[in-house]
Amino acid sequence: MKRPFTQVDVFTATPYLGNPLAVVLDGDELSTEEMQRFAAWTNLSETTFLLPPTTPQADYRVRIFTPETELPFAGHPTLGSCHAWLEAGGKPRTDGVVVQECGAGLVTLRLTDDGPAFHAPPLVRSGPVEEELLERIAASLGIARGDVVDAEWADNGPGWVGVLLRDAESVLALRPGRVPVDVGVAGPYPEGSPYAFEVRAFFPHRGSTVEDPVTGSLNAALGQWLLRTGRARAPYVASQGTVVGRAGRVRVFADDQGDVWVGGSVVTCVGGHVEL
Repeated sequence: MKRPFTQVDVFTATPYLGNPLAVVLDGDELSTEEMQRFAAWTNLSETTFLLPPTTPQADYRVRIFTPETELPFAGHPTLGSCHAWLEAGGKPRTDGVVVQECGAGLVTLRLTDDGPAFHAPPLVRSGPVEEELLERIAASLGIARGDVVDAEWADNGPGWVGVLLRDAESVLALRPGRVPVDVGVAGPYPEGSPYAFEVRAFFPHRGSTVEDPVTGSLNAALGQWLLRTGRARAPYVASQGTVVGRAGRVRVFADDQGDVWVGGSVVTCVGGHVEL
């Protein structure tokens, strides 16, 4: 069966400089095995399948797959799926607001002039990082323990440990070995720069370390941590992907209730149909 398909680039207004996402716009009647097989074939960090919602509060339902497993929620697939749904003619129930149903429940997105933005999910773990683990993380990043300005668990699902270095240059200079856990590193740019932080995301995979180009869940977790501790002021823009040849731009802002939102531009790069 031919199904409408699109491939979008998230956290960029310029094609091929963000984080790509494959979206099957009609995933109805596909089995989990068929979805997983196609996601493995695309070999992108995530592939999503749009489905009718199962609750009247949602505008659409999405299932999110890596090449190896299904995820209950992820940031850049949420933004990219919302963009693809709207571009395909989706009409939200509430003007300017889209409600996505996914494995983690209902996720609210705001439609802004700079692209969609999702409400950051609550942290499931926060607080200090065990000293022994922090020493292992520093060693895996190729830095001394004393180079770490601050660190906290910033886990909103994937298990991130947030690490703050003294500046953006220190983040860009990292050449990590094998990290023991998912690690998100941030370093501030000088006052007056167009970006507040340089961010990098590392995670262990099959005995090595993989760097994600631009990461919505990490920036959501870092935003909650850095804003809460006064190390950042909202709104701000984070840069990510520089070292791997991307130019991701992640917008982080807070609403009147202090809730954190994460957004960015999305651009369509490929359109057509797939046989599934």
